Amino acid sequence: MFFLAAAESTGQTPIVHPAAPILFHVGPLPITASIVQSWVILLLLFLIIRLGASRLQMVPTGLQNAIEAAVEGLERLTRGLLEPKVADWAFPLVATYFIFIATSNLTGLIPGVGTIGYGEPNPNFPLPFSIHHPHISLLRPPTSDANMTCAMAAIYFVISLFWAIRYHRGPWGLLVHIFGVKGGMKGWILIPLAVLFFAVGLMEALSIVIRAIALAMRLYGNIYGGESVLVLMTGMFGGLAAVPFYFFEFAVALIQALIFTLLAIVFTGTLCSHSEEPHK
Repeated sequence: MFFLAAAESTGQTPIVHPAAPILFHVGPLPITASIVQSWVILLLLFLIIRLGASRLQMVPTGLQNAIEAAVEGLERLTRGLLEPKVADWAFPLVATYFIFIATSNLTGLIPGVGTIGYGEPNPNFPLPFSIHHPHISLLRPPTSDANMTCAMAAIYFVISLFWAIRYHRGPWGLLVHIFGVKGGMKGWILIPLAVLFFAVGLMEALSIVIRAIALAMRLYGNIYGGESVLVLMTGMFGGLAAVPFYFFEFAVALIQALIFTLLAIVFTGTLCSHSEEPHK
């Protein structure tokens, strides 16, 4: 049976499964509910941008003004934390991430997302084709799927390493930045300092990898956890009990998008920086 899950208290508490349900396959590739919703989000963003850019004006108004304000705000944020040339590299990626993550998080709060799908019929609810909590939902926020957040973090990890190699003028320059002795010291003191900075460099190299993992797990954990709380409260006490949590999750949706973006910018700044002389 397919339709809207009824918000009623049942003997069994509904559970949001960590893995997004598979809807169908395209060859060997499984298409999940989170992939379908990501397509919907991309189409929605494309339509919004097309509408906002259809009649460009020197003095923006309406949708054009909102789009330009969002982009300019993200650009100021990026340029305020990074060197000019590094900001030019990073801005397109971090702005795209913020817009996609924020939209994904907010669309996850739309009624029907996560509750329309296949499940056990519920004859006690007045709406036709009502079901208990769906076993297979047709839509799921992409950021509540660890596959999506890990993919975004992996893309950032690879591109940020490329920026770092470019900034330090090659792989050797990046290795010197991570493992080299800082401070411009000379003489015999370099020997013990080289051992010390090499050990520090190993921890720094490990932290570079951990940063990408932290980006993925922080976003996934917060969004998946929020979705689980909403489902739990709705299943236990009914739809009205989840209303205060909807307002809370609305704020979390925007805050988590901003945190992911800020962390990506800050991590880029630590890779693309020089401790001794400024790069122009």
